[in-house]
Amino acid sequence: MASPTQQLPPGWAAEWDQTHQRYLFIETATGRAQWEPPVANGVPAPAQSPSVSPPPNAPQHGKRRQYAAGQTQAYYGAADGLSAPAYGAAAPQPQVQAPTQLFTPGLAAEGQFQQQQQQQQQQQQQLMPAQPPYYGGAAATEPEYINAPGFGQQSSVTTLVDQFGQMNVAQKGLRLYTTNLLTSPPEPRELLRPLPDIVLPPNASVSPSPFANADPSYQRSTLNAIPTSNSLLSKSKIPLALVITPYRSVKEGDDPVPLVTDTVIARCRRCRTYINPYVQFIDGGNRWRCCMCSMSNEVPQLFDWDSVRNQPADRWARAELNHAVVEFVAPTEYMIRAPQPAVYIFLIDVSHAAIQSGMVATATRTILENLDRIPNEENRARVAIIAFDVSLYFFSLPPGAADSSMLVVSDIDDVFLPKPTDLLVNLTESRPALESLLGRLGDMFQDNHTIGSALGPALQAGYKMMSNIGGKIIVLSATLPTHGAGALKNREDPKILGTSKESALLQAASPFYKTFAIECSRAQISVDMFLFSSGYQDVATLACLPHYTAGQTFYYPAFNAARSEDAIKFAHEFGEILAMPIMLEAVMRVRASKNLRMSSFHGNFFVRSTDLLAMPSVPQDLSYAIEITIEDTITAPFVVFQTAILHTTCYGERRIRVITTALPTTSNLSDVFTSADQVAIATLLANKAVERTLTHKLEDARDALFNKLVEILQAYKASMTAAGASASAQLAISENLKMLPVLVLGLLKNVGVRQSAQIPPDLRAYAQALLTSLPSQLLIPYIYPNFYSLHNMPPECGTVGEHGVIMPPPLPPTSERLERHGLFLIEDGQTMFLWVGRDAVPQLVMDVFGLPSYEVLRGGKTTLPVLDNPFSQRVNAVIQKTREMRRGVYYPHLYVVKEDGEPPLRLWALSCLIQDRGDVSPSYQQFISQLRDKVNGSNY
Repeated sequence: MASPTQQLPPGWAAEWDQTHQRYLFIETATGRAQWEPPVANGVPAPAQSPSVSPPPNAPQHGKRRQYAAGQTQAYYGAADGLSAPAYGAAAPQPQVQAPTQLFTPGLAAEGQFQQQQQQQQQQQQQLMPAQPPYYGGAAATEPEYINAPGFGQQSSVTTLVDQFGQMNVAQKGLRLYTTNLLTSPPEPRELLRPLPDIVLPPNASVSPSPFANADPSYQRSTLNAIPTSNSLLSKSKIPLALVITPYRSVKEGDDPVPLVTDTVIARCRRCRTYINPYVQFIDGGNRWRCCMCSMSNEVPQLFDWDSVRNQPADRWARAELNHAVVEFVAPTEYMIRAPQPAVYIFLIDVSHAAIQSGMVATATRTILENLDRIPNEENRARVAIIAFDVSLYFFSLPPGAADSSMLVVSDIDDVFLPKPTDLLVNLTESRPALESLLGRLGDMFQDNHTIGSALGPALQAGYKMMSNIGGKIIVLSATLPTHGAGALKNREDPKILGTSKESALLQAASPFYKTFAIECSRAQISVDMFLFSSGYQDVATLACLPHYTAGQTFYYPAFNAARSEDAIKFAHEFGEILAMPIMLEAVMRVRASKNLRMSSFHGNFFVRSTDLLAMPSVPQDLSYAIEITIEDTITAPFVVFQTAILHTTCYGERRIRVITTALPTTSNLSDVFTSADQVAIATLLANKAVERTLTHKLEDARDALFNKLVEILQAYKASMTAAGASASAQLAISENLKMLPVLVLGLLKNVGVRQSAQIPPDLRAYAQALLTSLPSQLLIPYIYPNFYSLHNMPPECGTVGEHGVIMPPPLPPTSERLERHGLFLIEDGQTMFLWVGRDAVPQLVMDVFGLPSYEVLRGGKTTLPVLDNPFSQRVNAVIQKTREMRRGVYYPHLYVVKEDGEPPLRLWALSCLIQDRGDVSPSYQQFISQLRDKVNGSNY
């Protein structure tokens, strides 16, 4: 038989496939490949029999990059089912005889590929079980809230077959289940359920990897199916936004972020998107088509080369084609200057109040104990200490010297550095002098009776010291700034608490802090605030510094180191901040597919241009929310969001972290509701509520939250439920949004937003700082606290199981579940309450507290003893697990609350039971009734 190349139409070539023992026909202009011979003048070229050996000079595809037979097959897809599933194909299907169709990459752009997909899907729907969709993350990753098994795992095939059958669709796999909120009370375990499925079209990804979509703990959307038009989104009333935690901590058992070290970074020439699992390879693999803007780009020469072994590499093993979260080592063109070292300047308040509270002694001891934990790769880290009251105290730490000398600057109106060198020093070289200083700093000022604080001048001095490098200023302040630049006055007025004027107390009192923060941002300086005042400290104003410089605020009201619990909490959190690996001099940008635009940004950063977020440092486990606008009709079957953070590691390496999420599009309103992520929506609403309290009033923020919930419920009622006499007797919402009303209620009752005339402005401002920075994993318990019954928990709770310590089943947070003889744990991620009923039996009190009876027990802040009995050990294990199971540096205090104990403490603990009625806030049932009346009272 003649070689097929002799009878091929012009523009076609044939390549022998060794695996299948047959020719693969390739159109040289487009890279399209097929097993069937092309048609020439209406007559097909003869197909070569698989049994015929190729001629010695079997024709080769005339492109510059060649693939081995296995690679070619993997790229173009197996046509006859003889081999493993192709890269870029759907998940493995059960072995059922069914016609299959060849995936030809060259056709995708012309729309013919979509026709192929539809035919394939119809055949599969008739003859094959449905394909289980995978979620937006790895099946084995840690759950979003706690280590609950089953989070992010795949649905069972049988369930999906049932869903597909009822929906009569092959792609979506989503079914709408309606819940009546009036008859379905909130169940806390609902928050542990997997996210709504992300069901992408077949062949959306070039990789079958389960990591091809970002884990929701890094990046999640409020909708897991994106409406194709803005009118459809508006009809649902659900906000569209991304919640991003780009530098999520990696715990034991987590998969590390893959690192691409060969500095081969493929980016789209037009929109600058980084290559990811959702691009298409065309032209025989020589080019790739961008998933954002469809631009055709050349594959870099060294993309398929292993620079370590100096040999060809398997393209399909590259991390950026298999993982949605990946980090690149940046080449020199990504650097304006050499990577900066980690620089820490400690501004320590040494006024009378700071010394008396024990803050200075605790802080210096913590720094001393954590010197070895400060990131100091290659001994590049640099440190300085500035003490301040109404004057500034600098410390000269000469390298190699065993001691330091103090230099006092009393002129705080024109701050200057008293010495050009030895103030900001290398941590390793000046370690002896630094240790000596930290050991005696508290003693140096122990008789200091100065009252007042020159925090502003101290900040200016720190800025002058490090402005040419950048780094982190860590402020430890125990008094209201009263001297020099940035001086503040006590504006706390109990008369305006709870009134429309209260929001003024949540706004910055002085422009100095915002202006200074923006200067710091330009100089790559981040500021962390640790605040300790027993009186008014104006947290709202001081929190401006971390807000605009991407830092963090910590607040310890009425701190007293003589109480071991206070000292332990601060030392733990401060030590974790010192040891934390941070991203330095970072900029972040989020890109999205055509017709999607980032419209507003929430979180701790400074918006440098329309969509470039400047972050002098990116601490671990800080969250950001970004709202998205649909500008025009989306025609693509799926869209892609990509977050890129260019940064310097604290170990001196310039890197780019890329996080990619692909989501299907839909023109079906029921899919929009079914795909909604209630946790991401609650996270966004928390950010928007806080922003509204600052631009409007607290009451406006509460009204906006309530009205947004009403809008969503009205939209659902109008579009998804049948009208009729029974419609007003129910309050309908999709099953996956069942917990959204109680989350909004928790937000309305949170200290940051709650209606009350009793909340000090500092506490409210700190709560707002938490609401706008906590990742979802910490934010959800903060607005919807966990409530456990310990006295009758199952016997395995508090013991170690497969996933660590087994936690008790959570109860709805309502006092209806409290029992007079019981022991309960209430916690919101920031504080824990151990509630002891007044009829608790003496044996329970003895087993847990080591005391003979309830009457002897004292309420208040405590450290629980570990006693020699199983119940004590189990209770302690549950408390310890609660402190450890979430991401973040926080170490919650534990308070013992007696049922008939101190009223303020009892009311504080009971305020966490958000389904109860408060002084002016409704119970959950009353709240649902209000919603029903509002929804049914409209024109819908």
